[in-house]
Amino acid sequence: MRQKTRIDKLVGDHALALSERLQAHRAQLFPPDARRELRKFTSGEVADLLGVKDAYLRKLDLEGRGPSPETRAGGRRYYTPSDIQELRKLLEKGAKSTGTYLPGRRGEDHLQVITVINFKGGSGKTTTAAHLAQKLALDGYRVLGIDLDPQASLSALHGFQPEFDLLDGGTLYDAIRYENPVPLRNVIQRTYFTNLDLIPGNLDLMEFEHETPRAIIERSGNIFFTRIGDKLAEVEADYDVVVIDCPPQLGFLTMSALSAATAILVTVHPQMLDVMSMCQFLLMTSNLLGVVSEAGGDMTYDWMRYVITRYEPGDGPQNQMVSFMRSMFGEHVLNHPVLKSTAISDAGITKQTLYEIEKSQFTRATYERAMESLNAVNGEIEGLIQAAWGR
Repeated sequence: MRQKTRIDKLVGDHALALSERLQAHRAQLFPPDARRELRKFTSGEVADLLGVKDAYLRKLDLEGRGPSPETRAGGRRYYTPSDIQELRKLLEKGAKSTGTYLPGRRGEDHLQVITVINFKGGSGKTTTAAHLAQKLALDGYRVLGIDLDPQASLSALHGFQPEFDLLDGGTLYDAIRYENPVPLRNVIQRTYFTNLDLIPGNLDLMEFEHETPRAIIERSGNIFFTRIGDKLAEVEADYDVVVIDCPPQLGFLTMSALSAATAILVTVHPQMLDVMSMCQFLLMTSNLLGVVSEAGGDMTYDWMRYVITRYEPGDGPQNQMVSFMRSMFGEHVLNHPVLKSTAISDAGITKQTLYEIEKSQFTRATYERAMESLNAVNGEIEGLIQAAWGR
């Protein structure tokens, strides 16, 4: 008689072996004694980020104004992310209008909280959230990323391996739990990206899903859907934008994130099954948030947009689906899609985004095509942020 396998032991053994292999892979990419750092940017890249001419940056350097770049072979100049921020501060002082080089909040501008959601995995949700948060940071905004997905992909992209790095907690759950919550600042981590902080995620976040029904029955603590918003209020003055990567399910975590949000970004892969799944997600979201609204939750947003992800322009059925969505939702669909690109996926293999990895790792056309796509999408979103502030 064939011996049966205990599935709990088998899965546990597989998880342990995989975790150890991933840890070894991370140690190979980023040795334990090495501090992960963001690459330096060419003067041409910095000029594009700042909206000035490369020759002007050279002039500033020759005059001894601003940070001194590293000069490499051929006289090419390279700037660190902190150099870029220093240049922004220098240029802002001489700008004709406020916010030209430091575009973040001022005066009565409210904190922008962008939740990135989708009910179906594989829609590019985490990739979209990571590139958005990093581009906003490069553009001079003070950004807080929150990994609300227990699978912790956003955390992994920023150098965290939860089962090794977060053994004693350190996720948003610690701050929003019903018993003995900690201040939000206790779980915020600095990243190697200037202007970008992160609250990493791990499986602890599932505890909020388990504890909330009991809290509702016992009426203990604050109402569940206010908990993330209440905690963000503790650090509101420190940031311009918060980007929340939600789990691919409509649970209590996602509903609390939606209640805290000022804007919603829905990622959509333009295929029939994905759009059908999104339809069910929207119906569920509407029903559940209607209940939250009746209970006193604030369901007003500055904007909501669908972003087409993993788009292949030469795919006829995808083009039909994109046209269908635009005819249905009009301006609520971003004008620019995120293209499917080997550059983006290959960067992910080394736990990096396209903004981090060296251009030389790819063919020029592949890299530039992917980068142009990401910058166009993030530029649209930045325009929505500025419009929400009345600019």
